[in-house]
Amino acid sequence: MKKNIKAYAFLLILAVAIVALDQFTKNLVRQNLAYGEVWSPWAWLMPYARIVHWYNTGVAFGLFQGMGMVFTFLPLIVVILIFIFYGRLAGDNWWMRFAIGLEFGGAIGNLSDRITIGHVTDFISIGNFAVFNVADASITVGVCVLLFVLWKEEKKNSVKPVQ
Repeated sequence: MKKNIKAYAFLLILAVAIVALDQFTKNLVRQNLAYGEVWSPWAWLMPYARIVHWYNTGVAFGLFQGMGMVFTFLPLIVVILIFIFYGRLAGDNWWMRFAIGLEFGGAIGNLSDRITIGHVTDFISIGNFAVFNVADASITVGVCVLLFVLWKEEKKNSVKPVQ
């Protein structure tokens, strides 16, 4: 029981930190840049990295635009399932807990936008890559960590002892 409380405390603290940073940065952008407006502190940096106020009614990387209702309910279901099954999904593996926590916090951050303003605010623009936000980055890093952990576990379990 005590182990489960610590695991869920970690999940909630990580999620709160991600959501707070995500919502803080999105609010800064919404308050200081008009929709579509671009800002960069130095002109030479503009082709490589800039802040741009953008809306996303689809999912990560701008896919499936205009399906806002679907992407309001789907993350809500994911958030609920992660919360219910977190203890079993993560087990004792700290990296697995971290990965799932990143995904959980990112999903809540974007879900919060969809519920309150009807779309997700994106603002980080690097090169020609799709515009994204802190929550998107959190989800993406969480998926990468999760895949790495699963790969390492598979590799560890597939090693056959020498006889």
